[in-house]
Amino acid sequence: MLQYLTVPVTAFQQNASLVWCDATGQAAVIDPGGDLDTLAAEARRLGLTLEQIWLTHAHIDHAGGTGELAQRLQLPIVGPHPGDQFWIDGLPQQSAMFGFPPALPFTPTRWLHDGDQVQIGNETLNVRHCPGHTPGHVVFHAPQIDRAFVGDVLFAGSIGRTDFPQGNHEQLIDSITQRLWPMGDQTVFIPGHGPESSFGRERRSNPYVGGT
Repeated sequence: MLQYLTVPVTAFQQNASLVWCDATGQAAVIDPGGDLDTLAAEARRLGLTLEQIWLTHAHIDHAGGTGELAQRLQLPIVGPHPGDQFWIDGLPQQSAMFGFPPALPFTPTRWLHDGDQVQIGNETLNVRHCPGHTPGHVVFHAPQIDRAFVGDVLFAGSIGRTDFPQGNHEQLIDSITQRLWPMGDQTVFIPGHGPESSFGRERRSNPYVGGT
């Protein structure tokens, strides 16, 4: 069974997620934006072995702790899509601009593309490329538990911002309607900030994409 725990980190209250295979205790952390000691403590409390870092995109609040965590625990970095290379290159500037600790540079061990899969222990998740918020944004879908880790593509009652460099509103709407909705109304999503919701609820009531 795949399990997860969401841990809000940094002043941005970004939803980092520990995702693990119950059978093996092997875990990945999605979007370690910071507060690495908190994330490590939660992994220890749950008896997990952190094996991988998965990134939805490379904004500082999602990726700021990636380089340090990878170096500290010798972990591979999986994702995002190559479209976010320029955001990775700009992490030091993002750190200074938003008052984050200096971000260590990193190079993803593996870039992700639409249709790829990632695996932790005995569990496999599907990867969808969902540009718009950033050009290289990806989403991790776990159909076996009807969950999707969507980063900043979609929120409860809102959608991701598209006013950052290389953001694209039309692309974002397409990503939501063409890549997320087909996962099914029953799918609960874990956004990059704020509470969980379901695709069905957002299809019905989200003021930006409701009725799509």
